[in-house]
Amino acid sequence: MKPYRNLSGRSGIDAYELGPEYIRVRFEDGRVYTYDYRRPGRSHVEQMKRLAKAGRGLCSYISQEIGRNFADKDPSG
Repeated sequence: MKPYRNLSGRSGIDAYELGPEYIRVRFEDGRVYTYDYRRPGRSHVEQMKRLAKAGRGLCSYISQEIGRNFADKDPSG
């Protein structure tokens, strides 16, 4: 996983991993969520990838636009 730059300094995201049709996001508490083209859908995943690369806005986007619409959750990280 690649460290999330967290330019705002207020994100709960620690790291992310990009794949062709998914993004995996690790939060500071160690939980890892996978978002893919199936859930929450291609347009959301591609926007999340852009935000992850930019290092700003990903956590807000997830909380405001995605919520619990994830493909998979790994509670242990």
